[in-house]
Formats: sequence, structure tokens, C-alpha cells
Amino acid sequence: MKTKAKFTGLTAAAAAVMVTSALTAAPPSAKADTVYNLPSQTQRYTMGDGTVVTFQRVRERANVNPSLGGTPLHRNAWVSGKLIVTLSKEASRIEIYPGYIVGCQVNLASVSGEGGSGIDANGFDGAEAGTSVSLGPGQARAFYLVDAERADDFGQDKHDKRITYKKKKRASLSYTNSQLGLRGCGGYAQARSFASVQIETKHAMQSMSFYGRPFSMG
Repeated sequence: MKTKAKFTGLTAAAAAVMVTSALTAAPPSAKADTVYNLPSQTQRYTMGDGTVVTFQRVRERANVNPSLGGTPLHRNAWVSGKLIVTLSKEASRIEIYPGYIVGCQVNLASVSGEGGSGIDANGFDGAEAGTSVSLGPGQARAFYLVDAERADDFGQDKHDKRITYKKKKRASLSYTNSQLGLRGCGGYAQARSFASVQIETKHAMQSMSFYGRPFSMG
């Protein structure tokens, strides 16, 4: 089966992530770009067969800017970062779904998960980073950083939000200036990075979700 991966602002390959503090960065001032240098994160998790998984998120950065029209109904964030997963022994398969959740008048700090719990990658309506979505109060949407194009057994194109690696102990990816666009939100807005990861070894399979620190989009 042939796979062609399209990365939205991504470079390199495969990932890892992190549970974080529930603190939210302070909101940006009006009509000015605000840059958030978000804290690096590391977390370890031990699978049922003893495999130790280490997740890291480093160099995460968000540049939030208002619309050219100066209205809070249009906002953009440009996000960058690096995700790394390291295992104590080789895995048969690692799958990573990296992205960001954007919410309108939703407290994303209350979303949490570690180990086998957290965000279901299919639990939110999704959009590709680099696009803009319209949200009303209480709504949230996931922006996915990966659009992997695969040919199925019948030769038909299939799009996937994950990257798959086989027979690896370490995997990483970097993304640079991926755009999160928001329209229609008249109140405060937040964004928060996430990665859902599935690891399969000879004797165990584990799904994990990890979150970055929320930041304000205004």
C-alpha cells in the first residue's frame, strides 16, 4: 500500500506529547500580535508489558494576531513546535494524531487526559490546519496537523489524520507556522495542542492522549 503524507506546516516525522498544567496564558492586547512561548513538557507512562513511553513537547510557540479589519470576530494563531516519543524497546507500530483544539467561550483547561484516557481523535469535528472555521459560544473544533493520503486495497485515495511508524523506538516531528483560523466568535477564544498516540508492541497495545498548555486567542 502506498502512502503519501501531506503535512500542514509539518516537517520530519512522528510524534509525542504531553499532559500539562491547566493554566491559561494571559489574553493578548487588542490590535497587536501576541507571542506565547509555551513551556516544554515531559511525561512518562509504563505500558502493561513494561514498555516505558516518554513523551516530550518542546519549542511550542503561538503567534496570535487579530484580523486586518480590527474586529474580534476574526482571529488567527500561527503555531509551531516539536513532538518526540521515545520507547524503552522497539514497537511494532506507533500512530500519532497531532493537532489543536480551538474553542469559543469554552474553558479548554478543563480538558485533560493521561495514559489511556483523554481526547478521542474522532470526537471533534475536524478541520485541516491552514483553514478557518466558524464557531459560536460553547463550540469547539479540532484542527489536525496531518493529512496523510493513502491508497487502499482497491486503489482509492483515503485521507488520514495520523502518521504511522513501524518498528521504531523513537519518532519525532516538527511543525512550523501552522495556521488556526477562527471566525464568528464574539467572546473569548482559546486553543490547546493535543496528540493522541497509539503504541503496539508484541505483547501490548495502548492508546494515550496528551495535551499542551491552553493559550488565549483573544
